Amino acid sequence: MANIQVFDSTDEIARAAEEYVLAAARDSIAARGVFNLDLAGGSTPRKLYERLAERTDIDWSKWHLFMGDERFVPLDDERSNMGLVQTALLDKITIPKENVHFVPVGEPTVQAAAQAYEQEIRDHFKTEAGDVPAFDLVLLGMGPDAHTASLFPGKAAVSETQKLVVASEAGLQPFVERVTFTLPLIDAAKRVLFLAAGADKAEAFRTVRQDLDKPPKQAATPAGKVRPSSGELQWFVDRAANAS
Repeated sequence: MANIQVFDSTDEIARAAEEYVLAAARDSIAARGVFNLDLAGGSTPRKLYERLAERTDIDWSKWHLFMGDERFVPLDDERSNMGLVQTALLDKITIPKENVHFVPVGEPTVQAAAQAYEQEIRDHFKTEAGDVPAFDLVLLGMGPDAHTASLFPGKAAVSETQKLVVASEAGLQPFVERVTFTLPLIDAAKRVLFLAAGADKAEAFRTVRQDLDKPPKQAATPAGKVRPSSGELQWFVDRAANAS
């Protein structure tokens, strides 16, 4: 079952998300000495990253950061999710270079980038083909069409069942090729946290709430299909997104 929490503002969402991320990090580091965190792009996650960057009590050497989806553009392109993370978080903290696992957008094709990124994830988690690694926490956003990561309604990526990372065709602007985690990889996570805010998300979130009462295969929206197989599913939304 999904746990939905509604907040008055995006600042409150960011504050609650900060507490949730830090709690997940403490649990993971206490259990295994490492915290594997998948990041999301967007304005609401950015506020979370800015809050984390201000903290002085985080041992970043124990955190490994990944990117759940990325536009196939250079890091300095304003459309880059990794560029957002760089400016909001990485430029302000000290973290080992090898702990930051970005999508290799320098590959010659988006398909090659997806294959290389899946291999990097497998190498980090030391999993073989056929096994699905479990992130400690996956952060996700949601678009006004209820897409999440770069899994868009009606596009092939949302139906992928074997690969962990695939190339994805954009369903909304910016219409650039993308690399994205697939549902099998997302659903293997120990915790999944959605952050969604704004009146433009209200219609989509109404549909997602209906989807969450159905089996994943019957869900109409990509965001509504996300169901961690053995982990927590949290939704932090503001009142505008939760409007009925």
